[in-house]
Amino acid sequence: MKVYYWSPFISKVATVNAVLNSIISIKKFSKKKIDLSIINVFKEWDLYNEEIKKNQIECINLNSLLNIRYLPKKGFLKSRFTYFITFICSILSLHNLLKRQSPDFLLIHLISSIPLSLIIFFNYKTSFILRVSGYPKLNFIRRFFWKTAGKKIDKIFCPTQLTKDFLVKEKIFSEKKIFLVHDPIIETKKIKISLKNKIDQNENYLNNTKYIISIGRLSKQKNFNFLIDSFKIVAENKDIKLVIIGQGEQKKFLINKIKKLNLQEKVLLIGNKKNIFPYLKGSLFFVLTSDWEDPGFVIIEAMFSRKLILSSDCPNGPREIIQNSQNGFLYEQNNFKDFEQKLNGVLNILNKKEKKNFLLLNALKKTRNYTIFNHYLEIKKHLE
Repeated sequence: MKVYYWSPFISKVATVNAVLNSIISIKKFSKKKIDLSIINVFKEWDLYNEEIKKNQIECINLNSLLNIRYLPKKGFLKSRFTYFITFICSILSLHNLLKRQSPDFLLIHLISSIPLSLIIFFNYKTSFILRVSGYPKLNFIRRFFWKTAGKKIDKIFCPTQLTKDFLVKEKIFSEKKIFLVHDPIIETKKIKISLKNKIDQNENYLNNTKYIISIGRLSKQKNFNFLIDSFKIVAENKDIKLVIIGQGEQKKFLINKIKKLNLQEKVLLIGNKKNIFPYLKGSLFFVLTSDWEDPGFVIIEAMFSRKLILSSDCPNGPREIIQNSQNGFLYEQNNFKDFEQKLNGVLNILNKKEKKNFLLLNALKKTRNYTIFNHYLEIKKHLE
């Protein structure tokens, strides 16, 4: 059996790790011989060369003319230009690859317009699986591609039950084609090792600091603007800090906001970290203020790291993953008062051992759905 993954990316997003972990799960647990390959569209997967070599994952270089290192990525117009160039330079190469190699399956993750365009106009021996990556916003272009190519797409994988229900309701695809397949977020052994590591030397001061942590791309979606405004109110008379891990287009805006609110000593932007787990381990708890997540990889990682969770009740992941007061806490999205009450409630629970352990145990149980082994059990049924 031959399985190809299509997941070109212009920035490092959670889907990248999902693709790698999906391949790793099949290689690790399958007793059948399955040839697994990632299609390297514009050398984007070269950025993960160490991980790919370590796990003996094959990459198929699609186009030698494109290189993500030299393509514009920041900003809406620049990223759309890159998508356009990629479409023009890759569509024929992908068509030839599918005709020549005829993989049994092509799992489509990101920049799906390229393979979906081919599906509309050509017939292949390959079975196509569309992986819905992130909360689906059905703009005109996406609705058109999904609807038009829908008859030739064999299956649609959804990361949450709520997303599956949403797609069923929208009637873009046949209900029989839509399945829930959880993302492979937790590789138990790897994370346990990562939790034993120390934070970077230049952040050693955090070892003696009480801090709340938030992790994510510094983008509008993550809503760090709300988090910083809220934290100023909550932490005014408390000896705690807010640590934010991530990079992104809103970095300058957030730095200026922190200065304007005089929070330089309270809110710390420490950039991207190769290993987030020592920072999670040292924190009081994890907070997420996103406008949407599906499912929300960092929530699952924080749960597995034995951290209490405070999240916005945004669609779809947090609403599905977190059962309020049972394995974490949800606050009403963009509601300052509710955020303040819930955050103070979590701080109080830190000193209540029995309640805290109850929440952490339930949260840990929830992460079982997102292990690489569970992902393998779910996906193998669709590849047989």
